[in-house]
Amino acid sequence: MELSLILGISVLGLLFALFLIRDVMRRDTGTPKMREISDAIKTGAEAFLRRQNRTIGYLAFALACLIYILYAFVRTPNEHDPAGQGALALWTTLSFAFGAICSVAAGYMGMWVAIRSNIRTASAATRNMNDALQTALRGGAVSGFFVVAMSLLGVAGLFALVSYMGVTTDVTKIPLLIVGYGFGASFVALFAQLGGGIYTKAADVGADLVGKVEAGIPEDDPRNPAVIADLVGDNVGDCAGRGADLFESTAAENIGAMVLAAALYRANASVFDAQQLSLLGVLLFPLVARAFGIIASAIGIMIVKTNEQEDPMSALNRGYYVTSILAMIGFYIASRWLLGAEYYLNFFFCGVIGVLTSIAFVFITQYYTEYKYRPVKFIAESSQTGYATNIISGVAVGMESTGFPVLVIGAAIVGAYFLGQSSGLHDAGLFGTAVATMGMLGTAAYILAMDTFGPITDNAGGIVEMSQQPEDIRKKTDRLDAVGNTTKALTKGYAVGSAALAAFLLFGAYIDEVRNYMPSFQPIININKPEVFVGAILGAVLVYLFSSLAIKAVGGAAHSIIKNVREQFKNNPGIMKGTSKPDYGQCVDIATKAALQKMVLPGVLVVGLTISVGMVFRWLYYASGQPAFGATGAEVIGGYLMVGTITGILMALFLNNSGGAWDNAKKYIEAGHLGGKKSDPHKAAVVGDTVGDPFKDTAGPSLHVLIKLLSTLTLVLAPLFI
Repeated sequence: MELSLILGISVLGLLFALFLIRDVMRRDTGTPKMREISDAIKTGAEAFLRRQNRTIGYLAFALACLIYILYAFVRTPNEHDPAGQGALALWTTLSFAFGAICSVAAGYMGMWVAIRSNIRTASAATRNMNDALQTALRGGAVSGFFVVAMSLLGVAGLFALVSYMGVTTDVTKIPLLIVGYGFGASFVALFAQLGGGIYTKAADVGADLVGKVEAGIPEDDPRNPAVIADLVGDNVGDCAGRGADLFESTAAENIGAMVLAAALYRANASVFDAQQLSLLGVLLFPLVARAFGIIASAIGIMIVKTNEQEDPMSALNRGYYVTSILAMIGFYIASRWLLGAEYYLNFFFCGVIGVLTSIAFVFITQYYTEYKYRPVKFIAESSQTGYATNIISGVAVGMESTGFPVLVIGAAIVGAYFLGQSSGLHDAGLFGTAVATMGMLGTAAYILAMDTFGPITDNAGGIVEMSQQPEDIRKKTDRLDAVGNTTKALTKGYAVGSAALAAFLLFGAYIDEVRNYMPSFQPIININKPEVFVGAILGAVLVYLFSSLAIKAVGGAAHSIIKNVREQFKNNPGIMKGTSKPDYGQCVDIATKAALQKMVLPGVLVVGLTISVGMVFRWLYYASGQPAFGATGAEVIGGYLMVGTITGILMALFLNNSGGAWDNAKKYIEAGHLGGKKSDPHKAAVVGDTVGDPFKDTAGPSLHVLIKLLSTLTLVLAPLFI
């Protein structure tokens, strides 16, 4: 029954997404001039994504072959394996490939609708604010529902298939056979986020520095040769990239929670039997709780409405609060039904902790990135004394912004662990943190709708500007764009918060998996062992090297675009006079080539270094005759994973929040404060914004994926390190 419910609600989520597509697509598409601009954005975005997905496909195929070879021919079989050597290799590889395909599909579907929602939002803005808000939100919600429904459908479908085919007689071992699904999703998400992030920020930096600072023309001015590339970038980075990011979050964490649920059942089998609670119910509890979140998010989306006077952010927040309350009710139902009348209450409160954690991250991110609060105003005021003080203030705000999130994460993990331990079940602390993570992801569909709302409204504003609509229409889209900037920042905060909770969940799943394959393994990572200490340092330095490569990639690509824009202005004076059109295609092509070339090395670094550390230290352990104080490859990877994750969380918070604060400090000045547009403070703020662009839209979001990729990669390859 539980499996049928999960599959049924997942299908319902996909049907709701189709309803939203139909609702958005029936709306008006504006004037011929607006359609011309929208078509250019659509053509560029789809062309880039086709080329990017082809590149990712080659890389994923090569890695799938490597996984099969390592499992089938290199690794020595273990008596504790969940299935025979051939079956283990086959199902791990198949689940990896399936996860990769689903991740590509989820990201593409979200972008497909977004690039068709932008013009409909622009057209709706010519009528009233409510139509524009609902068009953008419902267009964004398509991505949210495809991501969440497909991740549940994929995990539950694989579970049902493996169970039906009788690959293993022990149902608790099935999650170990399908962990590759999360790894495949993470692998695709990393390249999608990297490629999209490099593209969008290279175009954005180039358009801003030459257009705004040097030429003194407004944002989205049709005379700027990089403007179409910039608008395309919003879709391939924020829609397709973030869609793949949150897809892999939900997929990986669903499987990690199932691994811990299996461990909980094994530790409490007699108790559950006495309570007449089924093994399948306990195993599938995380998925059932997440499925109820789909229903909660659908209701939240449908109640959002506003008027001409209300702040659109208030309407979005209302929908989010309704979604959060309904998600908690769903958790109560799932806990009471599947975890028994005697134990459910503690786990329900674990889910509530997760939901409250997501709300806390939304508020903290708002505080550090919205210009109505102190941090952003501080950066804007610092811009009055020049470029350097703007940069110094932005870096300081970014560093400060790590404090409260870490306190919230710490409180959530400790609180959920304590509730699990005090539930009356044995070894239930880690499962409590898993339930909290499921609670945080309960509102994922609504959060992703708010995220994709951002690039849709940004594109709508660009279409209105480039098609030279009246000033009052531009003011409406500017209001929506400002809200979109906030929602994008909130989603990044939510994503890194969920990554932090998930990292603890997945670390616990990794330890439990190693114990499955090697019962003698003690769940202790001793950092005092030289090998483990070195592994931990390598995990930390990976984050810095990865971030450096991502930021340098944006800088190099932006340099090429800046040169091209300057050359077009110089060689064709009619562009600035408005008597001739720039060649938008040149900048689109430059950004595309740069993104596809430069996204490969950071991704290969993550996979290559992780495999190398685990295999090398495994070889050293056995080559040295297993000394009493030596560390297995699995223990070294444990230290590598732990410290790499902690470093990645802090770096992602710093990059996301400093970049978001710089962006809104610029918008605060553009709203007429401190001299307004074209003033010296504005020029300093534009430079700060361009520094923050690769922070908040390339390196920062890619680190969310890196954190979870490390966990899913080690989950899949753990048997090779033992």
